[in-house]
Amino acid sequence: MFEAAPTRPTLGIVDPAAAHRGFTLMRLPPAADLADLVEWHWVITWDLAPGVAFTQVVVPHPCGNVVAEADVFAAHAMPPGLFERTLAGTGGVVGTKLRPGALRILAGLPDAGRPGLILPAARFLGPTAEPASRVAVTEAVAGRAESAVGHLTPLLRAAAERNRTSAAAATLGRVTEAFAVLRSLGPGEPVAALAAALGVTPRSLQRLFADWVGVGPKWVLQRNRVHLAAELLARDPGRDQAGLAAEVGYYDQAHFCTDFARATGATPAAYARRCAASLEALAPA
Repeated sequence: MFEAAPTRPTLGIVDPAAAHRGFTLMRLPPAADLADLVEWHWVITWDLAPGVAFTQVVVPHPCGNVVAEADVFAAHAMPPGLFERTLAGTGGVVGTKLRPGALRILAGLPDAGRPGLILPAARFLGPTAEPASRVAVTEAVAGRAESAVGHLTPLLRAAAERNRTSAAAATLGRVTEAFAVLRSLGPGEPVAALAAALGVTPRSLQRLFADWVGVGPKWVLQRNRVHLAAELLARDPGRDQAGLAAEVGYYDQAHFCTDFARATGATPAAYARRCAASLEALAPA
């Protein structure tokens, strides 16, 4: 049995207050035997008035997702840039957020972490993937998130059982440990600190990330800082931005602004103004 709960926090979702007006997002935990590969399942539904469209932008995480939509079912490695999707009418999407590096095992492909890769689900989940995807999306739109995920879980389990070798599982375990340690470090810590905490050399850590994650540890540390900064600004758009830069690990505000704008498409000041307007629109009249 799965327990659905509203998503929180909203790391990666651009302007999360505005997102409340466009769609509903639920997260569900994976089955225990898939927890080494799956971080969580997510179900998005929307019901917009005729003629109304809503565009959501996401600053991607360094991991793959397996996504069932009305017209396609595919695995997506991390997009190379911002991810943007426009919603209209009524619909739903059922996704599985994989742990960093897990797509390589689930898909059985050594280059599955390559940014921008899109792999039809039938290629690694088998011929029943498309029918199961259609049922899952129908269940999601009907408000049955647990059932939607339940229709896809057996496919993921079968693929994991086919492709999960002991050697691959051990390497993925090291990747998972690296991300856990990364989250425990202060946001300003360098790659050398992460490598030291894991008991490996920086070069070994870079090879591990290149082979399994598709980006280097320095990139992941930087993306983690931007995600955190965007989340903090979304909660409190009026916060001092020089102080925010220091809080998320930058020694100078200019460098912070450059990285933030490159990742999100907006300067911190512009992002704060957008989030402030969205929060104001949500406030009771």
